[in-house]
Amino acid sequence: MKQPIKYYSITVVAVLVILAAGAGAFAYSGLYNIGADAPHSKPVFAVMQMVRDRSIHLRSKDITVPNLEDPQLILKGAGQYAAMCTQCHLKPGMKNSEIRPGLYPQPPNLSQVHIDPKVAFWAIKHGIKMSAMPAWGGSHDDATIWSMVAFLQKLPGMSPAQYKEIVAKAPPDEDMDMGEGGPSHSHGGDADEDTHGGADMKGMEMSGDDSHGHGAAAAAGREHAAAAAISGNATTAAEAPLSLAGLKPKAVPEAEAAARAFQSALQRGDRAAVLALLAPEVSVSEGGHTQSYEEYASSHLGEDMAFLKDATITPVSLGSMPMGDTAMVGSESTIKTVSKGKPVTLRSREMLTLKQVSGAWRIITVRWQSAPLAEKTP
Repeated sequence: MKQPIKYYSITVVAVLVILAAGAGAFAYSGLYNIGADAPHSKPVFAVMQMVRDRSIHLRSKDITVPNLEDPQLILKGAGQYAAMCTQCHLKPGMKNSEIRPGLYPQPPNLSQVHIDPKVAFWAIKHGIKMSAMPAWGGSHDDATIWSMVAFLQKLPGMSPAQYKEIVAKAPPDEDMDMGEGGPSHSHGGDADEDTHGGADMKGMEMSGDDSHGHGAAAAAGREHAAAAAISGNATTAAEAPLSLAGLKPKAVPEAEAAARAFQSALQRGDRAAVLALLAPEVSVSEGGHTQSYEEYASSHLGEDMAFLKDATITPVSLGSMPMGDTAMVGSESTIKTVSKGKPVTLRSREMLTLKQVSGAWRIITVRWQSAPLAEKTP
C-alpha cells in the first residue's frame, strides 16, 4: 500500500515542478502583453482582484476609524479630493477625464460607489501596485488622509452643485508640502472648475531643479494677467491655481527633459522645435480657452513666442508623476516683462501631459495659467 502512495506523491511533485517551470518560462519570455491597453484575461484579472482585495482587507482590518462626521474634517477632505483625485476618480456630473480612459484597471468612480473607511484609508495612504494609485502617505499625514476618507463617505449621491459648493468653501491645502518648497497649494484648478484659492498664487513652491528654464512657456492668460497687474485689479483675472500636488522632482526624468525642451523652444522662438514636441491630438488650454494643434500653430503659438522673447524668466519648481503609459509634468516660474510700456511680474504655472510615441515623449495636453505677482516693498 505504501508503494502506490509513494508513486502518487512523486507524480504530484513532478507535475508541480513542471507547472512552475512552465510558468517561469512563460513569464521570462515576455509573451504576456503588459500594456495598459491590453486587458488581462478574465482568469488573470479575477486572481489579481482577489489578491488585491484580500491584501487590503488583511492590512486594514485593525485600523481604528476616527469620527468621520466632523464637519471641518469633511470640508478639508473636499478640497483635498478636488486637488488630487478627480482626474482619476471623477466628481459628480463628470463623465470622464483626459487620463482616465488610458488607465487600467479602471479606477472606481467614487462619486457613485461607497468605499469602506478602513479600505479607503489604507489604499490612499499606501497606494496599489500595478495601478495608477499613488501612495499619498509619502507626502500627507494621517489626519489629512482621514479628511479625504470622511469626504468620500458623503460624496456618493452628491449633486454637481452640492459638490461645487462644498469645494468652494474648503480651506487651502496648507498641508501639501512638496519638499523644500512652501505650503498652501490651492486645489481645484481648471479641471474641476472650482474657484477658491489665492489670487496671487503665493506659497505654491515645489522643490525641483532650478537650473533649467522650466515654466518659461507658462504665459497663458498673459493679456488678462498683465492688464490686471497694471490696473491693480488682480481678482478679476485670477483663477484657482493649477494643483501641483503629487508631483516629485525627477520622478520621470525623460518626460521632464521633453518639457524643458518644449519650454526652451518657445522662449527662443523655435517654431519647428515646438511643433515637433506636440502630438497631433494635443489640446492647448490658455486663459480658459482650448485649442487644437492646428489652431494653436496658426495663431497662439506666434503670440506666445513674441511674449516670451524679451521676458526674464525665473524658475521656481519642476516635478513629474508617472501615470501608466503617460506622465504629468508641472512647473512654476516668475515672468518679468513689459506690457503697454509698464513693467509686469507674473507667477505662472504649466501642466503638461506626455506620452511615449516611438520611444520619444510627446505632449498631448498643455495647460497654462498666470496671475499678477505683487512686488515686495522694502
